[in-house]
Amino acid sequence: MTFTSSTLKSWLALCACAALFICTPVWAKRPNIVVMLADDWGFSDVGAFGSEIQTPNLNQLAQSGMRFSNFHVSASCSPTRSMLLTGVDNHLNGVGNMRETIPQSHVGRAGYLSVLNQRVVTVSSLLQDSGYRTYVAGKWHVGKEPHNLPPARGFDRSLVMGDSGSDNWETDKLYLDLTDKVYWYDNGQEAKMPKEFYSTEFYINKTLEYLQADAKSDKPFFAYIAFQANHIPLQAPQSFIDKYKGRYDKGWDVLRNERRDKAIALGLVPANSQMAHLPSTHVAWNSLSASDKAYQARRMEVYAAMAEAMDFHIGRLIAHLKETGEFDQTVFMFLSDNGAEASDPYALAVGRWWLDQNYNRDIDRLGSKGAYSVIGPNWASAATAPLSTYKFFAGEGGIRVPLIISGIPNMPKSASNRIHASLTHVNDIVPTLLDLASIQHPGTLYKGQTIYPLTGHSLMPVITGDATRVRRPDEILGYELSGNRALFKGDYKLVSNLTPVGDGQWHLYNIVKDPGETQDLQQELPDLFLSMQADYAKWAKANGVLEMPKGYDPIEQVIINSLVFVYWPRYKLHLIGIFGVLLLAIFWFWRRRTRTPLKQPAH
Repeated sequence: MTFTSSTLKSWLALCACAALFICTPVWAKRPNIVVMLADDWGFSDVGAFGSEIQTPNLNQLAQSGMRFSNFHVSASCSPTRSMLLTGVDNHLNGVGNMRETIPQSHVGRAGYLSVLNQRVVTVSSLLQDSGYRTYVAGKWHVGKEPHNLPPARGFDRSLVMGDSGSDNWETDKLYLDLTDKVYWYDNGQEAKMPKEFYSTEFYINKTLEYLQADAKSDKPFFAYIAFQANHIPLQAPQSFIDKYKGRYDKGWDVLRNERRDKAIALGLVPANSQMAHLPSTHVAWNSLSASDKAYQARRMEVYAAMAEAMDFHIGRLIAHLKETGEFDQTVFMFLSDNGAEASDPYALAVGRWWLDQNYNRDIDRLGSKGAYSVIGPNWASAATAPLSTYKFFAGEGGIRVPLIISGIPNMPKSASNRIHASLTHVNDIVPTLLDLASIQHPGTLYKGQTIYPLTGHSLMPVITGDATRVRRPDEILGYELSGNRALFKGDYKLVSNLTPVGDGQWHLYNIVKDPGETQDLQQELPDLFLSMQADYAKWAKANGVLEMPKGYDPIEQVIINSLVFVYWPRYKLHLIGIFGVLLLAIFWFWRRRTRTPLKQPAH
């Protein structure tokens, strides 16, 4: 072979490329990404955040990565999921509230569609466009229209439950009478589901199935796993429940203090953190009878078991990734969609009637197939300890949740097992994922469609140590859900909660020094108190936040919406028929009473 100068240059270039390829570290490739979303886990429900619940796999991810101790979401599942997928405030992306609690006067308004609108692009779409394999398994809850199901929102493979929740043992069983049936979708089409399963195990099985189906692909993957644990009804395999027998016999007051002390010891909250004030509805453990204590303790045993079962199945996914050599190339993110759930549907007459027809509540059945359990507000206050309030409310316990990020490329070992304490938000997740994948967000235009720009910031600078804060001290971050409101600015939080946990008035706290929101600073910092109210008003206007109707009550609204969205469509033909019969009967009766008798002929 004769080597010309051009041939020689080509060979040299080829050799250089080969050398570059051989010497390129693993992390020159874009990482795999696994996002794991828990449902209704409180701030201290993970072992690495102060819990007694056994979560060894999540603890290990925390130890090798970073925990975010000041991370916020929405106080309700659907709005959080909308922001997790889009990086855009939920009032702009269409999910200002979920359908079950939205006032009728808000229905159909721009920010209150209760499903994603067409003004946003999902992170899965952007990852898919850039060559990622994209998978989702679990609870979807951002829209069941064809343009909102996973295939249209950037997922190659998907198996999702469309609404707010369902039974964890039986696939066709509703958890409350809020829809006409449980909607399951397999790659955008109504799914044929097995009659029985365990939801957590099933979602991990699906994720493993997708990974195995594409095992020969050289593309990185994005897997979004949205668990139902620990959404009501609380259900778990008996083997996990048995582990916690007797663990909660000392009650919720003791557990709150244990959780607070552990969070302090771990460095997640300041050493002098005061415990949040409890609402007037709180019940002292020692005021209960022996039988009530036993029943309530079993509820918490099931809750802990459901959480540990989820961690166990996460461990199966981690084991698979280690076996296939993908673990060291994978970034993991774990978070909860809101704080612990305090609601008890059985407290409502309509809920009690339906539950009695469909579920069992005996103490020896709790957690099993056909059984229904919740933890209620007293245990929920322990699950969010030392924070204030729980799911649906704007106190820290409703919107501050655990966030763990692990497996970041090029992170030095000295940086592992760190805690970051500056204000962070669910809208920061999408910019972080795009940063990891070296993808530029399209800004305000995507495939010819005008979209909203990102609301949050990438967390990568604080993860890598290049920054100490995610937001500037003067930057504002607004929040609203069902009339419960907040505004964050630096280390301060302006907050207003409705009854029964609040008074509907503004209060001011330093949530870095006082995460339990125990010391109201409005008298000490009057100028800041007023300026932050003005900031909230500007934010609310810019984001299309609507005022709640006077006298709004979320529980009453759920009942009203059930009548409008569920019972009327289901029974309207029967009701119209009954109403028609009644009208005919009334008309017949009226005719008989008003008919003029015929005159008798004269004799």
